[in-house]
Amino acid sequence: MATARGGEQHIPRPPRARPGDPPPWAHLGEARRAVTIDQVRRAVKTAAPGRPIAATLPAARAAAVLVPLFEEDGLARLILTRRAGHLPSHRGEVAFPGGKLHPGESAERGALREAAEEVGIAPADVEIIGALDELATVAGRFVLSPVVGVLPTRPALTPDPGEVARAFDVSIADLLDEQTYHEERWELPGIGERPMYFFELAGETVWGATARIVHELLVLVTDADAGGR
Repeated sequence: MATARGGEQHIPRPPRARPGDPPPWAHLGEARRAVTIDQVRRAVKTAAPGRPIAATLPAARAAAVLVPLFEEDGLARLILTRRAGHLPSHRGEVAFPGGKLHPGESAERGALREAAEEVGIAPADVEIIGALDELATVAGRFVLSPVVGVLPTRPALTPDPGEVARAFDVSIADLLDEQTYHEERWELPGIGERPMYFFELAGETVWGATARIVHELLVLVTDADAGGR
């Protein structure tokens, strides 16, 4: 029997949350959802550079995550983790491997270091193909840099139980499935209304900053595939 979509992640949904817009990729047929690594590589490498936000948030701490992908059976697959339940923040949430940068450390180096520490991905095995837009988390406490990397094959992951409860992967095709994604509109104190993205996977819910990163990647890939870039 198939595992039900959605997980046990705590979602602090406000009482006035309302449905959001349909996905930007809603027009795609099933065949065009079968995204390959070459399509991801082309989309990320040709994407226009995003607006850096670190300079506008001087009190925020710098952090980076690795957005690791590999191809299997002709489909690009994305590696994710579920954070350990005993961590002081974001416990039990789905995330990319990553964390705070060391002083003087670049986003790329920090993302590779964290991925090696958390799930055993060897930095030498990763082809960095680009970066996605910086984003602020938790009202600007961190400025997060997503670094996109490609692995030559499915890696043998070794999650660190001190940080990671589970490491798993999902195809881009499944993320683009109409049953996976939905958007909500939340009114946030001091921020106003903003879209919140959710990906309901088998036994897991992706939301928050991780969902924002996944959403941007999917928009890039499907826009490039449609000839929009």
